[in-house]
Amino acid sequence: MLTRWGRDLDPERVLAEYPRPQLVRASYLNLNGWWDYAITPASGTGPPATYDGRILVPFSPEAPLSGVDRQLQPDQALWYRRLLQLPDGLALPGGRLLLHFGAVDQSCTVWLGGVEVGAHTGGYLPFTCDITDAWAAWRGGADASAGVEADLVVRVRDVSDNRGPASGKQRLVRGGIWYTAQSGIWQTVWVESVPARYVARLTLVPALEEGALDVVVHVGAASGPSDTDGPARVRVLAGGSPVGEAEAPAGTRVRIPLSQLRPWTPEDPFLYDVDVRLGEDRVTSYFGLRSFGVGPDAAGTPRLLLNGTAYFQRGVLDQGYWPDGLLTPPSDEAMVHDIETVKRLGFTMVRKHLKIEPLRWYHHCDRLGLLVWQDFVNGGERHRTAAVKWPGVLPIRLRDRPRSVLGRSDPVFRAQFEDEVRRTVEHLHNAVSVAVWVPFNEGWGQFDANRVAALVSGLDASRPVDHASGWHDQGGGDVRSLHCYLRRFRVPRRRSRDGRVLALSEYGGYDLRVPGHAWGDVEFGYRRFEDAEALAEAFAALHEHLVLTVARGLAATCYTQLTDVEDELNGLQTYDRATLKLAARVVREAIDDLRL
Repeated sequence: MLTRWGRDLDPERVLAEYPRPQLVRASYLNLNGWWDYAITPASGTGPPATYDGRILVPFSPEAPLSGVDRQLQPDQALWYRRLLQLPDGLALPGGRLLLHFGAVDQSCTVWLGGVEVGAHTGGYLPFTCDITDAWAAWRGGADASAGVEADLVVRVRDVSDNRGPASGKQRLVRGGIWYTAQSGIWQTVWVESVPARYVARLTLVPALEEGALDVVVHVGAASGPSDTDGPARVRVLAGGSPVGEAEAPAGTRVRIPLSQLRPWTPEDPFLYDVDVRLGEDRVTSYFGLRSFGVGPDAAGTPRLLLNGTAYFQRGVLDQGYWPDGLLTPPSDEAMVHDIETVKRLGFTMVRKHLKIEPLRWYHHCDRLGLLVWQDFVNGGERHRTAAVKWPGVLPIRLRDRPRSVLGRSDPVFRAQFEDEVRRTVEHLHNAVSVAVWVPFNEGWGQFDANRVAALVSGLDASRPVDHASGWHDQGGGDVRSLHCYLRRFRVPRRRSRDGRVLALSEYGGYDLRVPGHAWGDVEFGYRRFEDAEALAEAFAALHEHLVLTVARGLAATCYTQLTDVEDELNGLQTYDRATLKLAARVVREAIDDLRL
């Protein structure tokens, strides 16, 4: 099954847009496109003598758009190879060459010209290799420059859902709510040239009440920044006009008062531009002036706050899977289509479910005005049915200290999860649209949820935390988060008195098969309908009831789901994004009264 973007894909321009919209510099070489690939026994040593064929990066070998259609197994290694040649003018004399990977699932090692330049574990997060010295050694000179080619080789291992690393919804034995496992490079690969001292990243914290922006400029350098290095110059612009400026010493939090204030909201997603100059380096970024929080409304009911005001969040669950690209969107336009569809249907929020998207997806949410509840990617050992399925129909609530019950007996993978929590918060911290962090879903690998929620809040105090979405609530975080599929939702009799807001973070799941647009013969959903008229009637009735619960404390909703995914036919649109099952007007009218 192909989407229209997959059918129109140009292999010479695959996801060619600049991949990091909040840290942009002029130097850029996109390495997406055709690479050589081979799949070998994992026990082998060294790269293969010959390769099996070509793979279209950044689509995984399991994705139809890759041109491979092979499933990597836990006892195999996936090899990539291409020649790297730098265009004239890319390399800076005395500067550094950085090789970026948006995401590689799950563990990989990278060589350039036969020299190992980096390794990484974690299938959903980016990493960078400094290839300056390896490139210089290959060409036999001290400076990185153009005119020669070097072998770029990547070796990947992916044990997928075996043992306990973060795998999200991927399963080697797929079916039902579990989807085709994918492996290898699945986000953009690119090279950039930077000066010897450069802006490595920015931390942008909008201070709405103070009418200011707090900035930290993190500096990278071959030998590390020294005390004598000059500060960065940071300018803030609104509509092209300067509204604030300051000098920012490396690693120091600096406040920039703004002369023009325009808060960011889903209805008015205004973005300020940021220009940073550090010696020879210049990067551009942006931010939105907004705040998130939890507080009482006029009646004393805990609510989610946007810019200090109670704001009901009408959301829809988004898995981020594609029939032709799996975890990889087939194009930038495809990402925009999904976000614009969410907005057109009348939702103000999307819950990004057990996946971290390419940074351009968050950029489009920022500029189009869509709130995001961001799940961390869960993992763990095989889940016990009684612990993670029965609570959907029975009032079972477990403590998450007996870690083996919820699939977290291995301390290595618990530590890996917490490390990825830290890296995820850093990676997405500047995303304007990210409104709530969600560490655990339905007990899948859940452990010490209260402590993990405190860890997240310590890393980012500017956003609420939904510590346990679904069941096995531990009383922590800022949200009491319920899932309700097979029965009518009721506001709990024993309302939380700890100031947490009440969210229905999954519900619905109504399914309808659209002939010619279903992925397979199996059909999964929570309530099946034969035609769009019956689905529309049930959808309206479902929300008529939910509207009545808002006055009793319901603060946010998240309907399952935006699209069909493989066996799941409970999306508002088909898996290929070709058909909306309900007219946009029908959805908008049904959910419009979910407001304060």
